[in-house]
Amino acid sequence: MRRMIAIAAAFLATTPGMAQAVEAPCLTPAEFTSLASYALPSIISGTAERCGPSLGPNSFLRSGGKDLAARYASQKARNWSGARAAFLKLSSKDGTDGAKLFKDMADAPLQGILDAVMEGMVSQQIPVERCGTIDRVVRLLAPLPPENTAELIALAVGLGAKGDKPRVGKLDICEA
Repeated sequence: MRRMIAIAAAFLATTPGMAQAVEAPCLTPAEFTSLASYALPSIISGTAERCGPSLGPNSFLRSGGKDLAARYASQKARNWSGARAAFLKLSSKDGTDGAKLFKDMADAPLQGILDAVMEGMVSQQIPVERCGTIDRVVRLLAPLPPENTAELIALAVGLGAKGDKPRVGKLDICEA
C-alpha cells in the first residue's frame, strides 16, 4: 500500500504542470470548507515542520502545533466524505487519468495520499520569512473548533479571490 501511495503521490505532484491548458476547477465555499477541515491537521504539521527551526522555542507551532494537529485530526473522519468529493472534483479537471485513478481508490490509500501531499506541499512552499506571522495566526485560531477554523479559512480564501473571476492559485471559488 505504501508503494501505491508513493506512486499516486508522485503522479499527483506532476499533474499541475500537465493541467496548464485545462480550465481550473471550481469549489463552492462548502466544498472548500470540507477539504480544509480534513486537511488542517496535515497543513498544521507541515507548517510546524517548515517553520519550527526558524521560530523560537516558545512559539506556538513549536510548543502547541503537534497538540493542535492532533485535536483537529479527531474530526477528520467526520469531514472525509465532503473532502473526498472536493478532492475528486479537483482531480477530475486535470486533463489526465488522475480522476479515474483516485475515484477507484479505496479511502485509506486516498487519505494517505491527500495527507502526504498537503503536508509536503505546505512544508516546501511556505516562505520562511512569513513563519512568525503564520505562527501568530495559528495561535489566534487555535482556541476555535476545527470547523470554525476551516470556515474562516474558506471565507478568507473567498474574500481574497474576489474579482471578475475569483481565483486562488489554480482553484476557483464558486459563487455560493
